[in-house]
Amino acid sequence: MILYLVRHGIAVDRSDPKSPPEAQRPLTADGVQKTRKAALGLRVVGAKPDVWISSPYARAAQTAEIFAEALGFNPEKIRLSDALKPAENPARLLKEIAHLRADEVACFGHAPHLDLTIALLAGARGPFTELKKAGVACFERMSAQGSWELRWVLTPKVLRDLGD
Repeated sequence: MILYLVRHGIAVDRSDPKSPPEAQRPLTADGVQKTRKAALGLRVVGAKPDVWISSPYARAAQTAEIFAEALGFNPEKIRLSDALKPAENPARLLKEIAHLRADEVACFGHAPHLDLTIALLAGARGPFTELKKAGVACFERMSAQGSWELRWVLTPKVLRDLGD
């Protein structure tokens, strides 16, 4: 299985007095544009997820929809999972993924949760990444017992450059 971990795009700043509640903060107009370009870069890399899972928070779900459209996946088939909420234990997400019968899975979430998930998958003692907004980390499951290998991490800038 190939696993793509994608951080949501640029969202409305939580300190903005007009900001909606945390779970409802959407992407900004600039965030939508940059996320779309990053998604096109993931298409160039050859990603073809057959299962898509997103945090239920608005900014992550919007990011998943943008990536789905760019990669030709029906956005209505994106699953929402509490396992991708910002404060969740990364082990919960891995347990959910372990039961999937899929060749490629794309998960959309938040920092620091995704950096903790990357560390867990890589067998590190703690986070060693700082996934940028609309950045992607790619892992490959190497055994049925659940060992994973980090294939690459791409910044949103690199993805946008690839998509141009």
